[in-house]
Amino acid sequence: MQIRQPIRNVQDFLLSTYFADGLRITVGVLLPSLILAQFGMLKYGMTLSLGALCVSVVDTPGPMVHRRNAMLVTTGLIFVFSILTGLTNKSHYFIGFLLAISSFVFSMFYIYGVRAAAIGTATLLIMVLSIDDVRPWQEVIIHSLMVLAGSLWYTALSYFVYRLRPFRLVQQALSESIFEVAEFLREKAKFYHRNNNYDKTYADLLQLQVSVHEKQDAVRELLFKTREIIRDSTPEGRFLMLVFVDMVDLFEQVMSTYYNYKQLHEQFDAAGILPDYEMAIKRISYALDDIAFALKSGGTPVVTKRLLIEIERLKIKINDFEKNNDKQQFSTSGIIALKNIEVNIENILGRVKTINSYFKLRNSKDIRKAEVDTEKFITRQKFDFNLFTENLTYSSSTFRHSLRVTVVMVLGFVISQILNFSHSYWILLTILVISKPGFSLTKQRNYQRLIGTTVGAFVGMGVLTYIHDRNTLFAILLICMIGCYSFQRKNYVVSVLFMTPYILILFDFLGMGSLALARERIYDTFIGSGIALLASYSLFPTWEHEKLKEAMVSILKANKAYFEQVVKLYFDKSYNRTDYKLARKEVYVSTANLASLFQRMFSEPKSKQLFIKEVHQFTALCHLSSSYMATLSLYNNEHDFHFENFDALKPIANNTIYLLDTCIDNLEKGQNTVENVPLIRLNDNTLNIKSGEDLVPEQFDLIQKVAYDLYKLSVKIKI
Repeated sequence: MQIRQPIRNVQDFLLSTYFADGLRITVGVLLPSLILAQFGMLKYGMTLSLGALCVSVVDTPGPMVHRRNAMLVTTGLIFVFSILTGLTNKSHYFIGFLLAISSFVFSMFYIYGVRAAAIGTATLLIMVLSIDDVRPWQEVIIHSLMVLAGSLWYTALSYFVYRLRPFRLVQQALSESIFEVAEFLREKAKFYHRNNNYDKTYADLLQLQVSVHEKQDAVRELLFKTREIIRDSTPEGRFLMLVFVDMVDLFEQVMSTYYNYKQLHEQFDAAGILPDYEMAIKRISYALDDIAFALKSGGTPVVTKRLLIEIERLKIKINDFEKNNDKQQFSTSGIIALKNIEVNIENILGRVKTINSYFKLRNSKDIRKAEVDTEKFITRQKFDFNLFTENLTYSSSTFRHSLRVTVVMVLGFVISQILNFSHSYWILLTILVISKPGFSLTKQRNYQRLIGTTVGAFVGMGVLTYIHDRNTLFAILLICMIGCYSFQRKNYVVSVLFMTPYILILFDFLGMGSLALARERIYDTFIGSGIALLASYSLFPTWEHEKLKEAMVSILKANKAYFEQVVKLYFDKSYNRTDYKLARKEVYVSTANLASLFQRMFSEPKSKQLFIKEVHQFTALCHLSSSYMATLSLYNNEHDFHFENFDALKPIANNTIYLLDTCIDNLEKGQNTVENVPLIRLNDNTLNIKSGEDLVPEQFDLIQKVAYDLYKLSVKIKI
């Protein structure tokens, strides 16, 4: 069994977008202070670094034009609000009023997407960090201009780094998405392991499917909105597009194989063939790891001889099983299932080989263009003021979130003034980063912040107590900064764990460090966390079950649209591949949305977990349905079937669509009546498949049965 070596894990991280982000932000924030400190102007350097830090909040992965625009908008806003905060913070009433208005308006930015929300967070960050910094108005203007200069410096640095290697971010994002598919494959291989916990593996697969979708969506956003790639002007752009398109198709193949694994184990455990399947699938996942690593490192992946031997051995074993089954030791359906899985493994391996072949043409002008209508696959966010006004209603979860943030920020400000701590803005800072639109996300971020801060404070105190050499302390500061910014998107606990020693060492360098400072940071974090968590539970709360109906209807509509596209492969000669891929993408999106919503429900109080058992069944059935549909699609593409008469399957297809429509009506209208909806049985006399056994009719029937189960479940769920 191959094990990913620790050195490969380290290399993966050092070549990842996370580490690249951490390095860029560290340089952007630290460099102004270091340079100006050499000229005795550390105070100005710190102000420049503050501006750079605030702008870095919005510099998250995405098309460079979006990042650039977001950084420029943030630059303007933090300059204006730095002045406004500096001019009003002499009066508690004025600054409290400004904080309340700003908290509401900038929290409403969530309606425009994650990047817009980050712009609001960055603007509130400059307010919070300047709230106790009272100075004359002349100095306020100078301070704000320095913040402006720092933010412009960081924006220029980020753009310069991008121009040096314009494809780097796409390579990293695509690499991470391929690694997630490899993880998905490894998890799926567990189904072939004896005494496997099927429920746990299935739940883990759903979570991994969410991760795969998120990573693929990030790549799609980067690929389809990067001008250099869309213009198709470079071999590298065409290469990246080809790899991504084939990886999405490969993931569909991985998704398609779904069988009654318990039944397979009952039949074949004694024969000892299932571990061969497990190992073959794992070896393919390692081949995907090599592709992912090669994308980041610039290498060329190679399909190992061991993998080819493993697949060939599996093929021989299955053929022997089929030939030597004279005594009917194994059921024909079981052997057919094993053969289908083996064929699918071969097809996935074929796709891996194809992707590997692209690497040989990576720098060649002869590399072909991927046939993708990119415009249809991207959604554009419109910054329409009407959307803002439409959400100014209590039914909007964003509006309630904004009200909640406003109240807790003002409450945090009042408490910080009463306690009169030397760094009271830490309370507001904690509230700002912890407060999320939903209870479960706020709760999760709360625990992460508390654990990271507490452990980090003890680490920081230990460092300051036992290490006094300034050069060593600076090296530790540098490591903590890079660690903090590298892990802020990957693992928030680790990010905060690095952040706290970094802040304590920084204050020590500024002559303000002491053990009391670490204690104060812990106190402030606990106070801020407590306020944010209590508010998310009791103050205009937003619960996941409120979005449940919309998510369930969405996944049913996506499955129906996908099924309609799949059956066109069999019934309609005028077939549009783009429409099929769009429908497939929507299935992945809606499945990921429902699965993540379901997981978040578990973090909420028991009283808010409505229909948890039924929703779990519903999610499982939808996943099963889309897997069967993907299998049906692949049967058409990968197998050579010859039909004499295919019309007999149309009633089953029509009934499946009718059942899904009825499910949608039941959920949307909350109908209580259960109609006697029949299952259409296949008339064997009207259909004759010369080759391929009865795979296609069986698949149509399986999809219909799942749709019927969904229909029965939709009657029980009243949201």
